[in-house]
This record gives sequence, structure tokens and C-alpha cells, in this order.
Amino acid sequence: MTDNRAVRLAGLRDALARVDLDALLVTALPNVQYLTGFSGSNALVIVTAKECVLLTDFRYATQVEQEVGMAATVRIEPSSLWIGLWSVLQAMTGVDRIGFESAHMLHRDFSRLLDQGSRWQWRPQEDLVEVLRERKDEGEIAAIEEAVAMAQKALDTTLSRLRPGLTETGVAGILEQQLREAGSEAYPFASIVASGPRSALPHARASDRVLETGDFVLIDFGAVSRGYCSDITRTVVLGRASAQQKEVYEVVLEANRRASGAVRPEMTGMAADAVAREYIDARGFGDAFGHSLGHGIGLEVHESPRLARTVEAPLATGMVVTIEPGIYRPGWGGVRIEDDVLITESGGRVLTSFPRTLLEID
Repeated sequence: MTDNRAVRLAGLRDALARVDLDALLVTALPNVQYLTGFSGSNALVIVTAKECVLLTDFRYATQVEQEVGMAATVRIEPSSLWIGLWSVLQAMTGVDRIGFESAHMLHRDFSRLLDQGSRWQWRPQEDLVEVLRERKDEGEIAAIEEAVAMAQKALDTTLSRLRPGLTETGVAGILEQQLREAGSEAYPFASIVASGPRSALPHARASDRVLETGDFVLIDFGAVSRGYCSDITRTVVLGRASAQQKEVYEVVLEANRRASGAVRPEMTGMAADAVAREYIDARGFGDAFGHSLGHGIGLEVHESPRLARTVEAPLATGMVVTIEPGIYRPGWGGVRIEDDVLITESGGRVLTSFPRTLLEID
């Protein structure tokens, strides 16, 4: 992956200047990874106009050297990262006004700022790094495409083994084994397998329900490559689909097609959501589509931007978003079709290629 960490740090420094801050304390681990490359579970980063210092502990002494290189000055702290932070800040000149990531800080740690860190002025900030993460560079896009390919390979094998008598958790187990065999580093979220009436639960957890002939089987899952996520949903029928199942499926499929074909730079998240929502509503299923159309994916499976009824922010070239309309009818079942879409200068480029037509699994 191309090393764009210097560009990212420059973008953050520009943001700090705009909000009149001398530094930013980065505590959100995905933001730490984005800025420095470090993927460990314990770190603090302080970024100023000239310096980037990463603090972690002994467990990561080798890993941090391999992942961070020259992107940051690394300190291995023998006791507390916070004690190390105060030492680092005391050695810095001209650093008084420091931002902190208010959406990612525990109250316990905020108390540390007020107590041990009282000599500095702490100012809450939101999304300074997240805004930079919205637009993916070529290396990030390549990693997401790898994660998409892994997920699709795993799904293909899983569907070939789908049959009545399996439980939802059994299907999830097959899927997650196949994800690992395809090369996925992790599971970006607990894989959703929901069958029959339970497919009407948009975020169902896989249960011990036994799959039956005639069921909708909704599978929502992802893979991770080089830290970047994919997020895909497909809904199939075990056996022959009924006329009602085909009707609902075709409405969701057309909503997916329309929205995927419509997204483009400068389109607001609200307008993108409306493309799918208005079609579903016109077909009489508006009350059954209760969630937003989609969200950004990257180092996290749910990140900015959002494609939703209340979002006025525009899309931009380089963003990767999900398009996932759905119809959910309690007691009957539900359908969701989710694709990962790259926003390009000419519009949306769908990264997922797994068939979207209704699959009937014999």
C-alpha cells in the first residue's frame, strides 16, 4: 500500500490551524492506525505542527517498529501511557491549546486531562481525523477491493453448502471459516445469518433456528484486508421462491440498482437515500424500510459519510459507501441487498460483483 501517512498528517495539521489548536491528542485506535500505521490495542498519539509522537507499551515494541517506521516518534512506556504523555507534553514548546477526541474518550480519561493535565488547555473536537478518512487513496481502495474479493469467495462456498436442517449459527460458522481461509484478517462485525421470519430483523444475531425449505436466508458479513473492511449482504431462498418473495425481492433489487447508479460527487447523503426510499415507497413498502441507505466503510465497517434522510453533507470522489436498501415484514421475513460502491468523478463504481438476482438454493 502506498505510504500516504505524511499527506494525512499534513491534512490534520491544516485542520488544527483552522480550529486554532497547537496539538491534537488522538485516542481512537482507527485514527491512530490511519495516521501512523500502528494497529495495536493500546496507544496514544500527540500531533503538533512539527511532531507526531506515539506512545504504546512493551507488548508492541517489535510491532510498532515494523508498522510505524519513520511516520512517528515512538515511545515505549514501562508503566502508564498517560504518565508518558505528560512527559512528552512538558518537553514540547509552544503547545498550550490541545484538542481531544470527545467522541472517543472515557470520562475516566477526561478526568486525567483535568487533573494531571491541568497545565494545558483542553478543547473537545469531533471528526478532525474522521473527515480525512472519508476519501480513500489508491492503496485504501485496493485493500477494500481485496476484502470484497475475500468476502465474495467465502459467500460462494457457504451458499454451496446451504441446506435445510442447518442452524443459523451453523451457517455463520461455515461462513466465518471460509472468510479465514480466503485470507480475512478478522471479522469486521458478528456475521448476521437470519432465516425465515427472523430475516425481518435488520440486525439479527445468528440463532439456533433451523433452516427450512422456503425460507429467506439473509446473510450480512464482511472481510478485512490490511485493516480495511468490506460489508456485503445477500438474501437467498432455500428451495423455490414464492410469488410474494419474488415481488419483494425485485423491489429491493431495483432500489439497489437505482441508488448504486445514481450516487455521484456533490450528491448529498439525503438525496442518495431518497433515490431508493422513494422507489420503495412508490411500490407500497415505504413503512418496511426503516433504516438509512448506507454508510462509509474503511478502517471501520461503519464510518463517515452516511447516506440517510437527515444528512445534508455531499459525497466526494474517493469515498467508499454501502448501498443497502431493505424491506422487512415482521412475522414474514425480509430482504436486504448490500453492495460496496466507490464514488468516482463519473459516478458510483460498484466494487461487489456477487450475483444480485434472486438465488434459489436447491
